[in-house]
Amino acid sequence: MHLFLTSSPCDDNVPAGVKLPCIFNVRNRFVDNLRACFTPGCAGTIIAASPAEHDLNDEMARTFEGCFAYHGMKLASLTLIDDRNPEALPRAIADSQVVILGGGHVPTQNAWLHQLGVKELLTGFDGLVMGISAGSMNCASTVYAQPEMPGESTDPGYRRFIPGLGLTEINVLPHYQETKHFALDGQRLFEDITFADSHGRVFYAIPDGSYVYGNAIWGEAWRIADGKIEQVGWEGTCFQP
Repeated sequence: MHLFLTSSPCDDNVPAGVKLPCIFNVRNRFVDNLRACFTPGCAGTIIAASPAEHDLNDEMARTFEGCFAYHGMKLASLTLIDDRNPEALPRAIADSQVVILGGGHVPTQNAWLHQLGVKELLTGFDGLVMGISAGSMNCASTVYAQPEMPGESTDPGYRRFIPGLGLTEINVLPHYQETKHFALDGQRLFEDITFADSHGRVFYAIPDGSYVYGNAIWGEAWRIADGKIEQVGWEGTCFQP
């Protein structure tokens, strides 16, 4: 399996005349690495994180199919899976060499992925899997569901550590360029919440444009462990955790 864990694979700086909301980000050799393990003319499957948001899911599928084509990796087809067609997933994955896990709310997506049986369906899969944001987080064996919505950090029933797909042991925290200054429930998201949760564990905060591939982190990254943070990856470099 070729596993890509992205914060966001997108670049909003779209060339004039290209009718897409974004293209893939070429920084840190992302497109080069993606193209190197892409099977020309293959089929793909994209699994929505929010199964009931149909319009958003349709737009997401159109956008990513267009992104692959723009970068010379045209898919024969891209099957969208949400709550309109969950029964189609086993055949879709069996016929695909690309599987995309969309972004959204981590616990919501986690429950949906388990309901679909994605972990079992990806057993032995030898194609390309790309996680986006929450989709990347849910690839871990044990997912750190960093509190995100108001009330989650103070809710004693909120589960911060949940079983994931078991595709990696790396826990990524995406969109770090945006979230590093966030506050939630009257606390600082990282200094007061995430740092405390990191005792005995390791998280990697990555901004958009950085990603994990081949058990390495490409681009900027910060290691959070035992209540401390340090930068371990830089733009244009590749770091082995």
